Amino acid sequence: MTLRIYNSLTRRVDAFTPLELGHVRMYVCGMTVYDLCHLGHARSMVAFDVVQRWLKASGYRVTYVRNVTDIDDKIIARALQNGETIRHLTDRMVQALHQDADALKIERPTHEPRATDYVPQMLNLIGRLERKGLAYRSSNGDVNYAVRQFDGYGKLSGKSLDDLRAGERVAVDDGKHDPLDFVLWKAAKPSEPAEAQWASPYGLGRPGWHIECSAMSGEMLGASFDIHGGGADLQFPHHENEIAQSEGATGQALATVWMHNGFVRVDNEKMSKSLGNFFTIREVLQKYDAETVRFFILRAHYRSALHYSDAHLDDARAALKRLYTALDAVPAAAARIDWAEPHAARFQAAMNEDFGTPEAVAVLFELATEVNRSRSAQQAGLLKALGATLGLLQEDPRAFLQGGSTGGPDEAEGMAEFAAQIAAQIDARAAAKAAKNWAEADAIRQALLGQGVLLKDGPSGTTWERV
Repeated sequence: MTLRIYNSLTRRVDAFTPLELGHVRMYVCGMTVYDLCHLGHARSMVAFDVVQRWLKASGYRVTYVRNVTDIDDKIIARALQNGETIRHLTDRMVQALHQDADALKIERPTHEPRATDYVPQMLNLIGRLERKGLAYRSSNGDVNYAVRQFDGYGKLSGKSLDDLRAGERVAVDDGKHDPLDFVLWKAAKPSEPAEAQWASPYGLGRPGWHIECSAMSGEMLGASFDIHGGGADLQFPHHENEIAQSEGATGQALATVWMHNGFVRVDNEKMSKSLGNFFTIREVLQKYDAETVRFFILRAHYRSALHYSDAHLDDARAALKRLYTALDAVPAAAARIDWAEPHAARFQAAMNEDFGTPEAVAVLFELATEVNRSRSAQQAGLLKALGATLGLLQEDPRAFLQGGSTGGPDEAEGMAEFAAQIAAQIDARAAAKAAKNWAEADAIRQALLGQGVLLKDGPSGTTWERV
């Protein structure tokens, strides 16, 4: 079965064919390292970790680039606030990022470029844009991108220039010719430390955020590559601006497929540092083991919202225990995956349909049930091997089961809260069906499946069971 991926650019699920036979080149926007990573960052890292794992399991060679933004207004402000150098701060945060990612079994990317190591490439790209009439020097010393000079701006986000002009504001003396223009090179300010300044044809300054990714992806993957990924919040303006910069300079499509993972939500609001409703990965790992957190993330489709709560994590822990219980009862024989085997075929079909981890996880539970029935070491081996493609089920089963919860609320209370949430979603689905809003009803069913809940409609109403 051919791999199909939802492409944010085309707004449909398309069959995937790499530009180079057998080789996939993927760039994912990484973290701005001024603070510890939160669960939203974990969601993105896990999502694209699974993408590259599945590509490898499908026989592709993968070159995976995930950058580090190590120069930025927030980084400068935090370093000054802490009384430390920018490099010391960013080195500490990169080390913490690696520790958190390693705990979650996130494989290191092939390359992890830091923005400050690629300033010459950024200046070269800005020069090309200036020569093509797509960039101009401003009266305040900045260099800006002339958005209206690039045909097709807004094609990724679906925003027209007229839409973008609505509510626009331009700061006095910001030097822009048009409110939509964005900065490529920021002139140095007297308040900024010398380590945040680079010499350039435009004077002392530093690169804008958007130009960093265009330069690094072009340097490491070429003018055109297969997959560009990141969080949904990056689709506009960051990724839109990357397209304008890169395609404006090269005349070639930047990426064939654009992928965006959904938000983590807390009380129906996006988890973010600006809202103050975020939990760092380390805070969550004080209460729950790392594999439970990873499993919690994978039970939802990467494009859907991920609703954070202790009850959902408690349920994820209980569900993961059921898988490990099957492996504990029947020691797994070493196994290579036979994709013709029925469970493996269903797992493959789920993953090949836009990396459908909720459906793939449901297959793991079917297989665990079969292991418990048949006591087959080969089936247990298949369960473990399929789990490995998701970064799951590789711990010693007895050790995992005896580890217990690392914290969290009272289990009975958590399960009661979880059941109440499921009932509310079933009611919402019933209301959608009554209004003949079949798309919404189906979306709720799929969201529940992502939480490990299978709905069964019958004459007496809708019941549910955990899978």
